Amino acid sequence: MAVDYQTIKVEDYESYVGLEMVDRVYTKAEPLRGFRVAHENSTYYGGGVAELLSSMTLLMSSVGLKAGWRTIQGSPDFFSVTKKMHNALQGGEINLTSRKMQIYENAVRNHLDHDLVMIHDPQPLGLIRHDMKKGPWVWQCHLDLSHPNREAWNYLKPLIESYDAAILTLRDYAQHLSIPQLFFMPAINPFSITNRELTEVEINERLAHYAIPTDLPLVVQVSRFDRWKDPEGVIEAFKIAQREVDSTLVLVGNAATDDPEGEEVFEAIVRQRDERVRIISQQDSALVNALQRRAAVVLKKSLSEAFGLTVTEAMWKGAAVIGGNVGGIRYQFRDGENGFLVSLVAEAASRIVQLIKNRSLRERLGHQARETVKQRFLMIRLLEQYIDLYKSIEPIYRLRKSPDDLLMRREPTY
Repeated sequence: MAVDYQTIKVEDYESYVGLEMVDRVYTKAEPLRGFRVAHENSTYYGGGVAELLSSMTLLMSSVGLKAGWRTIQGSPDFFSVTKKMHNALQGGEINLTSRKMQIYENAVRNHLDHDLVMIHDPQPLGLIRHDMKKGPWVWQCHLDLSHPNREAWNYLKPLIESYDAAILTLRDYAQHLSIPQLFFMPAINPFSITNRELTEVEINERLAHYAIPTDLPLVVQVSRFDRWKDPEGVIEAFKIAQREVDSTLVLVGNAATDDPEGEEVFEAIVRQRDERVRIISQQDSALVNALQRRAAVVLKKSLSEAFGLTVTEAMWKGAAVIGGNVGGIRYQFRDGENGFLVSLVAEAASRIVQLIKNRSLRERLGHQARETVKQRFLMIRLLEQYIDLYKSIEPIYRLRKSPDDLLMRREPTY
């Protein structure tokens, strides 16, 4: 029987992870029944954080937590500054003037009186200065913090240290902080519109709706229009590959509400659109699903990527994926076993050619990719990590002891 992603429950994961894990999660969650958690980020759509929170808050509610999801409000100037902050935390340059700091620190704010508040990424980080804390606040950063711009980091560090704990994606991103740091890799909801099983009829309908030709193999990249995702490099690699194999490139994404640079990136690449280079700016989860299932090759040729949930989504669908050899993408792939890692445009072009020519290789990589996601990156695993944190953070908030005393003593091996 089909699962309604809007009413997804932990027990729906049993066929993937087994009854033992389902029972364990319910048992751990029982003491938190009625526990009020607020998640705050910067946008309801566009990018992996919104995709994650849309499913995670529903899954939390299914085990008895009262999980809410809010987005920060701000002016265009505010989101212009926070985009610069976003880029700087991933190593970009920033001119941090007093005017920018004033805009950043005085955004319109929400009032949060929950048992626990989770703030996601730098945009709403300053909310803690404007609210009376009634419980623990946790900052979760979904960016690649391996080489942050020091000026931006030094400015934000005191603010981060006013939180009770920080969650980063990988140990590679650990920083010198006075608060506990935990490391949670993201995960996907296999029942969402983006990831649920589709029939061939449904796939054909979505592709036909956007007039996407299917007479040649499809090469696909799904990502927001962001320079860090290197859409121009993807187009260049595709055109090199076209010298040896015929195919169609589809770049699908959007410009999220918190990213004022997105429209500029879209305009920069849309001029390269032609019969065999399709560029679609659309928020359509069913289209993403159909493309990733039909693609001969899926690319995520990022220049910086904290994790890359669209990589995980494509792997779940058994796609042959080529990913940039950066950040969290490297933690999803074993190069040559369940996908390929590349650093240069020429490498990406060579792998496109290899995969289009070799169907058995595509199928082998895709099978291993799906198994990897099943074992490591389904959302029930991340839910269990959050539950463990929530049960541990209250004593830390009260006593401020060492994380070795009170946070999870056994690190998950996901």
